Amino acid sequence: MTDASGGIPFKTQNLQEGDRYIKKGRVLFPCPSSLNISDLAPDQEILIVLSKQMGRIVLEYDFSYVTKSGRGVRPAEAEAMRLVSKHTSVPLPEVFYTDFRPDNGRIEMSRIPGSPLKEKWDTLDEKSKESVCLQIWDMVSKIRAIPRPPELRDLVQCAADGTPSRDPLLRDLKDPARPLTKDSDLQARIFERYLHFAGRRYEHKLPDMLPRSDCTVFTHADIAPRNIMIDEQKKVTGILDWEFAGWYPDYWEYAQILRPAFWDDWSIWMERTAPQKWDISGINAARRVLF
Repeated sequence: MTDASGGIPFKTQNLQEGDRYIKKGRVLFPCPSSLNISDLAPDQEILIVLSKQMGRIVLEYDFSYVTKSGRGVRPAEAEAMRLVSKHTSVPLPEVFYTDFRPDNGRIEMSRIPGSPLKEKWDTLDEKSKESVCLQIWDMVSKIRAIPRPPELRDLVQCAADGTPSRDPLLRDLKDPARPLTKDSDLQARIFERYLHFAGRRYEHKLPDMLPRSDCTVFTHADIAPRNIMIDEQKKVTGILDWEFAGWYPDYWEYAQILRPAFWDDWSIWMERTAPQKWDISGINAARRVLF
């Protein structure tokens, strides 16, 4: 059903976010939206480009499984998903296979049913928005209860496997990265980066503005409408993209969820339904310089 002369090579640069393709070997062909898997030849498969950014690409194969690959895909992401799956009932992709190299990696995982919340949020009524937010906070509470491995107890912040964070607020300016072993280390790291990237407005106030914490909990660190899947009954069917997940101070998830964004009134509803609130003015002041 495909003409080899009309195909393009199966290469990342030829894949466009949101497009569908018929893949035959290493060749791609346009895929009509009405095409069903049953219409394909045995050596063909349907490929959908779910995301493509920052050197990473997320692909869905035959509406059945998903791969995330490219620069910066690390073992810590797969470890985070395995950890959450082991200790909680929070819905998320199941890791099938991984392959990691020094500069890139690949994670093969299950497909989560439903639609991204970012596509549905502004169609929800107030009762549904409240329900979705309460579901998310309930999942956050389960994630926070994951026990920290004994070998990581001396770190106040790190990725799921103990490696240094890639968060723009916390990435070390020095190489190798220095471990964050106490709360004051984390505050000093944020302040150091703030000054390095020409933050001046709060150069004398920021250290006192940053929140304090004596509690470290497991944290997704990027919960946003693009990473939440819901079904037609407004039930959250999965949380995606565990790239930044790890151990953080207990206020971090709240600060990340309420960061300035362009998701309509999402942040308003998440703050309204939050079971606990923190003063994150210092985090937001640093964010305006570091993002």
